[in-house]
Amino acid sequence: MHEVVNGVVGAEGVELAVLPRGTGKDFVRSLRIPSDVGAALDVARKGRPRTIDVGSASYRSWDGSEASAYFANFAGAGISGAIARRANSSSKALGGRISFLTATVAVFASWKGADMTIRIDNDERRGSMFETLVMNGDYAAGGMWVTPDAEPDDGRLDALLIGDVTKGDFIRTFPKIYRGKHLSHPKIDLVHGRVVEVDATPAVPVVLDGEQPGTTPARFALVPRALRVRVP
Repeated sequence: MHEVVNGVVGAEGVELAVLPRGTGKDFVRSLRIPSDVGAALDVARKGRPRTIDVGSASYRSWDGSEASAYFANFAGAGISGAIARRANSSSKALGGRISFLTATVAVFASWKGADMTIRIDNDERRGSMFETLVMNGDYAAGGMWVTPDAEPDDGRLDALLIGDVTKGDFIRTFPKIYRGKHLSHPKIDLVHGRVVEVDATPAVPVVLDGEQPGTTPARFALVPRALRVRVP
């Protein structure tokens, strides 16, 4: 899906239909497309077109050069990139939710926060952080309801900032993310904007719709009304 989106953004007269065959299935979840393939095929044939925003990302690729790409559902800088890499390199026999759950637990056990500088439009935040998630949709990582109020056509990005949480914080709060009840934690902050810039020491991995193309420094910017998708 990530590769197709990067091929069709800006193309005239193109409507994207998505079948739920990926690992996380979070893009279809964010657009309320059915998880059943037969029902999703009906949406592809008979659904209505919805024009949604996408994000553009610039970052440092693994070879050290500057690179850029689009993302449709979410991007991140921090532990999310390491979790996605772990999940993508592991067996998915038990399904996407279990793959991301086990990858999250395994990566968190040894992860250390990075000193991040984050700019959301004109707002700047600094400190030791585990993660900056930049959401266009509301779901990520195999069903985690990361930003419950996010809409992919609301003209803004939802940036979820996760501070230097302890293992106790993780044990108490992590299960709540599947129900969207994690936002009250004092080390979690939700900020809205159109441009999110992240720099970190040391550099942290970047994730775009489940792919891991490089590291920080990274810039994520809203591209309004850039993609037409068939939805119920």
